[in-house]
Amino acid sequence: MLTLFRWLSRWPLWLLHAVGACLGWLTYLLSPSYRHRFDLNAAQAGIPRSRVRPAIAEAGRLLTELPYLWLRPTTRALAGSVTWDGVELIHAAHAQGRGILFLTPHMGCFEVSAQLYAEAYAARHGPITVMYRPARKPWLRELVATSRNRPGLATAPATLAGVRQLLRALRRGEAVGLLPDQVPPDEMGVWAPFFGRPAYTMTLAARLAREDGVAALLAWCERLPRGRGYVIHLSPFAEAPPPGVAQAESAAAINRAMERLIRERPQQYLWGYDRYKTPRRATPSGDDHKD
Repeated sequence: MLTLFRWLSRWPLWLLHAVGACLGWLTYLLSPSYRHRFDLNAAQAGIPRSRVRPAIAEAGRLLTELPYLWLRPTTRALAGSVTWDGVELIHAAHAQGRGILFLTPHMGCFEVSAQLYAEAYAARHGPITVMYRPARKPWLRELVATSRNRPGLATAPATLAGVRQLLRALRRGEAVGLLPDQVPPDEMGVWAPFFGRPAYTMTLAARLAREDGVAALLAWCERLPRGRGYVIHLSPFAEAPPPGVAQAESAAAINRAMERLIRERPQQYLWGYDRYKTPRRATPSGDDHKD
């Protein structure tokens, strides 16, 4: 599999995206369970079908661009194919010596943001540390570990040790990246509304956003058509809850921020992601909506 990924990493981005669009539609048409979850999640959000339909192809592009992003030579920089929208927020945080917390939904190309930050700022301001959940399959776990081992980019597991690693990075004035709409492990989340339905939501994002000296930014990477590259959109996390707010209320504020980003560009959200699943040892929400 690693050999296949290395071969695909040499393909031009426009060709990878063309293949990915076909793969996205094939998966949608041939997998009833995936199609059902995709349609159900989009309907739950109340977004018109015409605005969600392009996300079918975008989900395939998300997969086929991974060889390019993970295994391209380190000398092949992203800077030529990615632009920033709101980069002054990063400069302001650095000027104040603050750590930066990037909060990114499963939207667009969420792999690019951390890599571009590492290329542009790690040499001067330290690496960016990104939390991840190790893949279950050994071959995929090895591939991900190998591909994400890039200069200026550190990873932290979704464990208590990983949480401590993120806190230390922020307190050093470094950057940290999270996917706050990712279903957290057992006992690391609470139930909070997401598009009107209870979703098990991490408490970590709000906790980190409340840390002293942290600039919390919403970030998502737009995938441009025909392989023309990407645009990283940044905005302040204005919904950051103050200290003393209950965990469920803080998690709801995180979800509202993610909803706002998703509503702006639902064409690039990963609607097939199983956002409403219940972790094995988590107490069920009591929601009687069955998938």
